[in-house]
Amino acid sequence: MPVLAVIAPGGALGALARHAVQTALPTGPAGFPWATFLVNVSGCLLIGVLMVLITEVRPAHRLVRPFLGVGVLGGYTTFSTYAVDVRRTVEAGAPLTGLAYLVATMVAAVAAVAAGMWLTRRAARLVPGNGAR
Repeated sequence: MPVLAVIAPGGALGALARHAVQTALPTGPAGFPWATFLVNVSGCLLIGVLMVLITEVRPAHRLVRPFLGVGVLGGYTTFSTYAVDVRRTVEAGAPLTGLAYLVATMVAAVAAVAAGMWLTRRAARLVPGNGAR
């Protein structure tokens, strides 16, 4: 029960943050969905950072990962909207934009996780006595 009790508010916070980004960066039906792209890529970067911090740098309380990883970042990222955006873009008569978005999101998301992990490991090595590998 405690895990679910932290995931729910975390998810709400993440969803509110995603909504704020999508409100700030609206996109027409045939346009490149920059808001969803930015949310998913930045969320993946933060997931990479979080996982290194709580598994390699300093072990965290058992509810930190569910709250931040599953809740906040799970609510913030939106790969279901990504799929809908691809379909919407193609149906609006912009198949090349849809294809570019489809590929760019996957490549950038995986690269963002790797970059977040790499940068966090590098930064952790600069702090004496932090226990980073």
